[in-house]
Amino acid sequence: MQQLSRHAVAILVLVQALAPGWSHPAAAQTGAASPMLSPPQLPPTLPGGLPLSSLSGQGQTDVLQRILDAASGRSGTSLSPAPLSAAPPPAMAFPAQGLSTLPSAPTAASAPAEPLSGTENFFAARLPDQQPPLRQFGYDTFRPASPGAPAVATGALPDDYVLGRDDEVAIALRGRARTSYTLRIGRDGMLAMPDMQPVPAAGRTLRDLRADIQNRVASELGGSEAYVSIGQTRQIGVFVAGEVVRPGLQPLPALTSLLDALNAAGGVKRTGTLRAIRVEGPNGARTVDLYGAIVGTGSNPDLSLREGERVVVPPLGGVVAVAGDVTRPAIYELPPGAGAAPLRSVLNLAGDTLRPSGNRFLLQGTDAGGRRAFAEIAPAAPLRRGDAVVVQPGADVAANALRLTGHVFAPVTRSAGGGRGGGFGLRQLLSDPRVIRPDPYVRMGVVWRVDPATRVRRFVGFDLGRVLRGEADLPLREADEVIILAQSDILWLSSPPVQRALRGEMSAPVVLPVTVTAGTTQRPGDSGTPGASSAALSAPVPAALPSPTDCPALQALAVAAQASPLRYAHARGAGFPDIGNPPCPQVFLDYPAILPFLLDQTVLLTGEVGLPGLYPILEDTGLDQVLAAAGGAGDTADLAAVEFAREPLEQAGAIPLTRLQLDLRSRNFAAVRLSPRDAIRIPRGFGDREIGPVTLTGEFVRPGTYDIRRGERLSELIARAGGLTPQAYPYGAVFTRESVRQRQQDGFDRTARELESSLIQVAAGQAVAGSRANGGDLGGAINAGREMATALRQARAAGRMAVEANPVILAARPELDVLLEPGDLLAVPKRPNEVTVVGAVLNPGSLQFTTGWRASDYVRGSGGAQRFADGSRAFVVLPNGQSVPAGLGAWQAGGPPVPPGSLVVVPQDPSPYETWGFIRDLTQVLGQVSVSAAALAVISKNAR
Repeated sequence: MQQLSRHAVAILVLVQALAPGWSHPAAAQTGAASPMLSPPQLPPTLPGGLPLSSLSGQGQTDVLQRILDAASGRSGTSLSPAPLSAAPPPAMAFPAQGLSTLPSAPTAASAPAEPLSGTENFFAARLPDQQPPLRQFGYDTFRPASPGAPAVATGALPDDYVLGRDDEVAIALRGRARTSYTLRIGRDGMLAMPDMQPVPAAGRTLRDLRADIQNRVASELGGSEAYVSIGQTRQIGVFVAGEVVRPGLQPLPALTSLLDALNAAGGVKRTGTLRAIRVEGPNGARTVDLYGAIVGTGSNPDLSLREGERVVVPPLGGVVAVAGDVTRPAIYELPPGAGAAPLRSVLNLAGDTLRPSGNRFLLQGTDAGGRRAFAEIAPAAPLRRGDAVVVQPGADVAANALRLTGHVFAPVTRSAGGGRGGGFGLRQLLSDPRVIRPDPYVRMGVVWRVDPATRVRRFVGFDLGRVLRGEADLPLREADEVIILAQSDILWLSSPPVQRALRGEMSAPVVLPVTVTAGTTQRPGDSGTPGASSAALSAPVPAALPSPTDCPALQALAVAAQASPLRYAHARGAGFPDIGNPPCPQVFLDYPAILPFLLDQTVLLTGEVGLPGLYPILEDTGLDQVLAAAGGAGDTADLAAVEFAREPLEQAGAIPLTRLQLDLRSRNFAAVRLSPRDAIRIPRGFGDREIGPVTLTGEFVRPGTYDIRRGERLSELIARAGGLTPQAYPYGAVFTRESVRQRQQDGFDRTARELESSLIQVAAGQAVAGSRANGGDLGGAINAGREMATALRQARAAGRMAVEANPVILAARPELDVLLEPGDLLAVPKRPNEVTVVGAVLNPGSLQFTTGWRASDYVRGSGGAQRFADGSRAFVVLPNGQSVPAGLGAWQAGGPPVPPGSLVVVPQDPSPYETWGFIRDLTQVLGQVSVSAAALAVISKNAR
């Protein structure tokens, strides 16, 4: 320490004060864990408040070592314990010149937003709707600068620049004497030039000094010219006081301005004025209004500063706030010494209003009691201290405008006047048909019009086709909305959602049981664990889950239809199929009230037309135009009996239905004039062809699907198919019919219900038959009955009819020739060579057919009946579908001979369970199920 200078000692004291735990790196190599041996840390800020970027430990050690080396006069050595060969990262390397290359302070752009001042908070409370809150105008002009950083003067100096001591003058001689000098004005104000007399320079302008030197060089150094310029300018000290961030003496270049001085002082605080800054000096005092320099309006203030002057920023004067529709909403200061200012002048500061006229100026002031007072003022009205003005539109509504929307490529807003020449109509609006998308509905467009007296909207229809052809026009008014409908919008009028809304059948919210556990809601089946679902349902809580968003037009229609059921009688009686659920078109989402209006204007068109449905029309529209929109009449239409229905509205209020039959074979459809709510039905001409085919499978010469005529018989269809093949077995033909299948299926379901009812009676001990104390297994019988009921519901009825399919017999007995119906199926198998035995036999299966064998022979061939077989109830299902008793009883002769392809059924003896009434009914079902199973097997075999 004794070898160091006093400066080095001071620096070491500073270092030890900044890092009291620091010691020589050699001590750190001892491995001691004490925190007192850790390397020193640099302070977060430098003297004066300038932030210092964070450095690594290596970089801080290097910086401190260089400070010590510079103070002691030694060359830079590192105090870091790291090896000398390990260079620091490039981002942390510092040159030996010291701290001059440290990272600079954060710029103003990265600085956080300044909090609101007291004045700004005052107006933020009065104008809560103004977001973001209003800020004081002009204060963001001053950017934060580094403390003590001198302002930099750039550009050429003016000729009237006044020189002073320490200014640097550059003189270049050209001609006989070729040399250059860089001279500084001395403290005596003289400029000493080699080989010439000193020149007085201080206090003179650059213009005067340049002329003097040029004259001296021309007289004393003949043949030479002098070029004079200014090098470095001197530094002056300007004292800045008052409401600034850093008041005090500010070092500035000689050629500086008031803005430079304020910026060097950190800028004006928001509690200071910008319009009454005082500049005081030897030549007197003046007041500077910075709004002239910031806004650029009015007279230009004198912003120059001279050595010896000082700047004083007084407190903020009166302020007013301007918000709303202006270019620059802010808080503005009133002129210096003025208690009020006209609103017009404040609007000029705010960049004027956004709209040239139609503004409303709402003043929020303070009355004598300190209460907020509101008033509407004119631009010439004065604004006082603390007033706030909100610029609003006088009436923010669209005037003289109309809109084209709907089935167009892009919605268009047009002037209702069409220009300055006068009126505007539909023909002019739709002068270019290409604005309309393809496939519009040309029989009706809609204008949504506002009544100027009541402001109530109503719909006005027009014929789009006639407007496009130039045959009709409709004058348009202000606020009209012209809606173009698409063909798909009109087809939706006949859709199932509209028909359900007409019946008042609106979709209800979906109700699902949910379980609320520990604040969570769980639907059944949400858990992936098999047992979690049943556990969650232990305490279900019904919760209404909202259904998807319905079409608002359907809701409006349902209300209208419920209020007047006969209003849409013509639309409800159409009988359209309830298939599908098409979405609501966009036009009905945008204009929900248009759906009831369109249905009021519709005519019902059904029968032999391309697209039957409901079509909106105007009064006195021709049938030809409606048929064109519906795709025209069909080729099979019977135009001699077209049905026309109308409900004319009488004066007495009665609505009688008039029905006429029209002969339109002349195709003069234009002569039929229609009105809304009319109904047109174009019937189909009478024909012999049935609606639906008949299928032939199996042993036919030409099997396949055939269409039939009315009254066609089975023998005729067999003949059309080429007859039967030699291998055909017509006695085993399977004939099915859909109507018969439906009745059989209903029988299965009815039997299953009766069986379940019997099970309930048995379980309750209320069986009709008496019970025995040592009865059989009641639980097992009930389970068997449940399984039988389930099997009955799942069984598929074949719909088989016993018919005669032998063409020879049909020719001999025409009364057996059945009439065909659409959907019939006839399967003729090959001649079988087996008989099948099922039921209570020892070896169920199929046996080879033997001529003359009876049912008893085939049962013996299957191993005989089981112990509990009931031979008296056995039956035979013949190949034609009929059932006959098998004749296996003790007093029976074994039954008739069994033909090939038959099915022998031996049921179980129900006597052990006959005390339960439902068991006795099971055998009645076995025959029906057996017949259906056999028929389906034959159909499936012949279909392959």
